[in-house]
Amino acid sequence: MCFGSAIALLMAWSGARAENRLPGNFVYLRDIDPSIRQDMRYATEDNFVGRPLPGYNAGECILRRPVALALKRVQADLEPRNLTLKVYDCYRPTRAVTAMVRWSRTIGTWPDTSRFHPSLNKARLFLLGYISRNSAHSRGIAVDATIVLRDAPTAAPFDPTAVYGACNGPVEQRAPDDSLDMGTGFDCFDIMSHTRNPSITAEQKANRTQLVEAMARRGFVNYRREWWHFTFPTADDRVAYNFPIEPR
Repeated sequence: MCFGSAIALLMAWSGARAENRLPGNFVYLRDIDPSIRQDMRYATEDNFVGRPLPGYNAGECILRRPVALALKRVQADLEPRNLTLKVYDCYRPTRAVTAMVRWSRTIGTWPDTSRFHPSLNKARLFLLGYISRNSAHSRGIAVDATIVLRDAPTAAPFDPTAVYGACNGPVEQRAPDDSLDMGTGFDCFDIMSHTRNPSITAEQKANRTQLVEAMARRGFVNYRREWWHFTFPTADDRVAYNFPIEPR
């Protein structure tokens, strides 16, 4: 066996081994399409809770297989335009949702993450529909996504000691991100994040339209309050899971 064939066989075996650790019809997105960028915010401090969430033991996107395959088709559609998908969140353990609920009910949490909800009391985020107690993410059929220019420079690393501007403010004042400017940052709990919000610029509207149309072409449905959130209903989408996200 030649060296190249041995490497290919080892990669296939490693991918199958990782997949076999997952329940049901779940897969690692990296095994389906490694070209899709992953910026898994809930495995980091760069999220509205301010720390890695329970169950996010690795920054890996896990999804039901049909959802991952649909994302692969979206990626292929974007490639001729020198664009690439980037995902912020995929499967979400129910223990992470519980932690989100606990955070929303706790007064005076640290660090201060009000930049994610600059005009709303965090206790109202579930009531207003920005976060769900019965998340489609926990069923492996939802993905939070954006679009990035393939040749865009890499964003500066997130600095937990820095003071970043509100998520609905000018892009240069927000936390670093290399995506196209969608008018707000990811997980911005604000009316400006509503997909068809009329107050954003023409360029920002065009970027959102490009994302929504690319996803819709391959079966994804956008959530009207969050330009980044998409679901892909499948026949086996009824069960919410709590298994942890482990390294692939």
